[in-house]
Formats: sequence, C-alpha cells, structure tokens
Amino acid sequence: MPDSNTTELSQRIDAIESGYEFLLAYAAQGRRTDRGAGANQNVREFLQNMDTALSDLGKVCVAAAKAKDGDKISQYQAFLDALTEDASKAQGVIRLVLTRPDISSQLVDNMNTNVHLRALLTDLFVIDDALK
Repeated sequence: MPDSNTTELSQRIDAIESGYEFLLAYAAQGRRTDRGAGANQNVREFLQNMDTALSDLGKVCVAAAKAKDGDKISQYQAFLDALTEDASKAQGVIRLVLTRPDISSQLVDNMNTNVHLRALLTDLFVIDDALK
C-alpha cells in the first residue's frame, strides 16, 4: 500500500504530465492568444496546476524516496538534487509564461522544448519507476 508521500508524488507527476500533454496539443493549434479559450482549453489553468505541482517537488521526492528506501537515500542524493534543480528551473519558465498577457502557441511550443522542462519530465519518469 502506498504511503502519503508516494501518493502525493504520484498526484504531482500526473498534474505535470497531463499539463505537458495539453501543452503539446496547444502548441499545435497555432493560436495567437489564449483569450477566449473554452472549457478544458484554458492553458493558464494547466500551467497553474503544473506550477502548484512543482512547488517543493524536490522535498516530496526526497520524502517518497526515504519512505521507500530510507537506508539507500544517500545513493539517490545526486539524482534528487538534479531533480530539484530541474523542477525549479522548469517552474521558472512556467511562471515566465504565466506573466504574459497573451499565451501563444509559439510561446508554448518554445517552452515545451526548454531543456529543463524536458529533463524534469525524464527525471519524473525515472523516480516514478524507481519507487514502484
């Protein structure tokens, strides 16, 4: 049975992954602005959910790793440090995009190719599989 740390991590990963999937689709729409987006098409809502999921993500990962493999946490530390840094940098680009009065498909496409966001996604795939 998963503990609360693992459950929280899983929920955060889901929010980040579903947000990224939405962003891929949004980037392909050729929109100049996010204004007037209908229900379930609000890019800002997905970005805000991702931002929330990224807040203190490193701490959540450490807690989940300790709960799963407390005696091996020192072996995870370099990876957890990298994940924490990638999460912080990915959150920075998301917050930058959220400040814009108009969020275009091109801006989102450029954000999607950001190395820190892509590294974070890979980090999350690794930690999710490693802690199963």
